[in-house]
Amino acid sequence: MSAPKHSPHGAELSPLGKSSAYRDTYAPELLFPIERQIKRSEIGLAAAQLPFVGEDLWNAYELSWLNPRGKPVVAVGTFRVPADSPRLIESKSLKLYLNSLNQSRFADVRALQGVIASDLSQAAGAPVMVELQPLAAHPLRTIEWPPGDSLDELDIDIDTYSPSPDFLGTNGEGEVSETLHSHLLKSNCLVTGQPDWGCLVVRYTGRPIDRAGLLRYICSFRLHNEFHEQCVERVFCDILRCCEPRSLAVWARYTRRGGLDINPFRTTGEFSAPENVAEIRQ
Repeated sequence: MSAPKHSPHGAELSPLGKSSAYRDTYAPELLFPIERQIKRSEIGLAAAQLPFVGEDLWNAYELSWLNPRGKPVVAVGTFRVPADSPRLIESKSLKLYLNSLNQSRFADVRALQGVIASDLSQAAGAPVMVELQPLAAHPLRTIEWPPGDSLDELDIDIDTYSPSPDFLGTNGEGEVSETLHSHLLKSNCLVTGQPDWGCLVVRYTGRPIDRAGLLRYICSFRLHNEFHEQCVERVFCDILRCCEPRSLAVWARYTRRGGLDINPFRTTGEFSAPENVAEIRQ
């Protein structure tokens, strides 16, 4: 059995953007981890002094395998990758890995759950929590609107489409605790340039953040090329530096691609991770 390979240099060796032959028997070597520190160094983060904790929550909808008698089983899965893991897992490689289970036999759900947890943990370099729910058990994921106030109806001009933290700032005295969200987040895949669509949520305690500036900042990602996890960390660090909230949480719910949706969450520690509810476009 081959171990997952990871690139110390980033995504240039990844299967993203390349024609891939699909494997339908178990192949953990298809997983392609990427060092998080490469992009974190760009925004001034040291590995030993991360300003956040959190996780990357994945939902998998194209998941199937064979039981011991060869009968297919279908399920949905959730994978929770800790934010302090040294590596993230590229989405196309995860899709290819999950497809490699299609014609592989496993004793039961618990056995496969253990296999996937072991493989993803090895790839990420930290324990990954895995839960598989066969459709026979009628799993549910609630669709809900994001919490807090929407920024999307603000009547403002937008003319900047690359990340511009200069838009961020505060515009009042005293301290507030509030949650703001926008459905206008769009960035692009770091390798293929394909659009990634998401809903961004900002929860904080501190001086009031200028809402128009925050929306301009969110929209400024529109032509930016970066992976989902990296975009959320960039947003978190820019808000923390420019607005200096006492506590902060930032998360995004990205729309599904290849049977997977990715939901990164970062916080200074005072806020709990949100429930795994679905954004309307997921």
